[in-house]
Amino acid sequence: MFSSTVSSDGVIVLRPLRADDVTSMYDAVCESLAELKPWMSWAHDNYQKRETRDWITLAQARWNEGSYYGFAITEAQTQTFLGGLSLSQIHPLYHFCNLGYWIRSTQRGHGYAGRATRLAARFAFERLKLIRVEIVVAVENEASQKVADKIGAHREGILHNRMVVGARVHDAVMYSLLPSDFGLAVRL
Repeated sequence: MFSSTVSSDGVIVLRPLRADDVTSMYDAVCESLAELKPWMSWAHDNYQKRETRDWITLAQARWNEGSYYGFAITEAQTQTFLGGLSLSQIHPLYHFCNLGYWIRSTQRGHGYAGRATRLAARFAFERLKLIRVEIVVAVENEASQKVADKIGAHREGILHNRMVVGARVHDAVMYSLLPSDFGLAVRL
C-alpha cells in the first residue's frame, strides 16, 4: 500500500485512507449527510462511527489487492479532511474503472472535487495503466455533474436505470476521462 501522498497539486493531497482517518472522516460524513444520502447508498440517518472504521479497513485491504482504491482528499497545508474519492469496479480485461467523489458540506464550492478527480484519473492512467475512467452520475445530481463538466470530462449520454441508491432507481449521465485528456498515451 502507498503509505503517504499519492498525488498533490499543492492545494489538495490525495492519499490512501488510513486508520487515523476514522474520526475526521466520520465527522465529515455526519456534517454532510443531507447532501450525501440521495446519492450514496452507504449514507443514512443512523450512520455510525464503526461504519467508517469498517469501511477504511475494507478499503485498505482492497487497495492491497489492487481491486479498489479508496482515497482521502485533504487540504495540502492543514491536512484537513475534505472528502473521499474512489476508483472502483476496475475491469482487468478492458482496463477501465469507475470514479466517485464527495466533498464535505462546509468545503464545497472551492474546486476540491475537480482537483481530486483529475489527480485520481492521472493515477489510474499512470500507475494502474487504465485506458478509461468513468464517472457515472445520477441525472438529478447536478452538483456532481457540474464537477465533471468543469474538469472537461466527456459527457457521453444518459444510461437508463443505471443506478440504485437505497430503494430508488436512477437514470445516470455517463462521463469519461481518457489518457489523452492529460497528454498521456495509452499504456497497457
